[in-house]
Amino acid sequence: MDKQHLLDQITADILENNICPDLAKTATNIVPGAGNPNADIMFVGEAPGKNEDLTGEPFVGAAGRILSALLESINLTRDDVFITSIVKYRPPNNRDPQPSEKAAFLPYLERQITVIQPVLIIPLGRHGMESFLPGAKIGEVHGTLQHDERGRAILPLIHPAAALYNNNLRKTIEEDFLLIPNILKKVKKGN
Repeated sequence: MDKQHLLDQITADILENNICPDLAKTATNIVPGAGNPNADIMFVGEAPGKNEDLTGEPFVGAAGRILSALLESINLTRDDVFITSIVKYRPPNNRDPQPSEKAAFLPYLERQITVIQPVLIIPLGRHGMESFLPGAKIGEVHGTLQHDERGRAILPLIHPAAALYNNNLRKTIEEDFLLIPNILKKVKKGN
């Protein structure tokens, strides 16, 4: 089976297993993720927002436009990477995902990682990061290569949406993004 078929099966399993039915009830679409199933880089956000919920695609709103521009700054496009979130349904009123919701979706995220086999996992923001680096603080570890308990290369970054609310963070986010190509090379070499 090809990777896209396996990813589609994960989405089907989420629906069949009725993961987070309260979230599903208030959502328009499931947002399992999109991009290259053979990507070296996998971005993991927290949960879909309004625009993502309407389209079924991750990072298509204002934060998504910032993410696309950041990818361009390192000569990548959305077709070069895979983008997903911990939680696959929009929480009501864009509230933060609850720990129980993140826990319910985590096995499916892990299955996506197993299928894609990214060289570098880039959690965007605190909620994306907590599943890989519990107890870490995004303000302290953003832009620095970390490894989770499984030895996977994790590069936590501040969520692009933060640039919408805090212009001072935009420069930090841009600078952290510029580190990605060299960190990816380093990880690929096994250093």
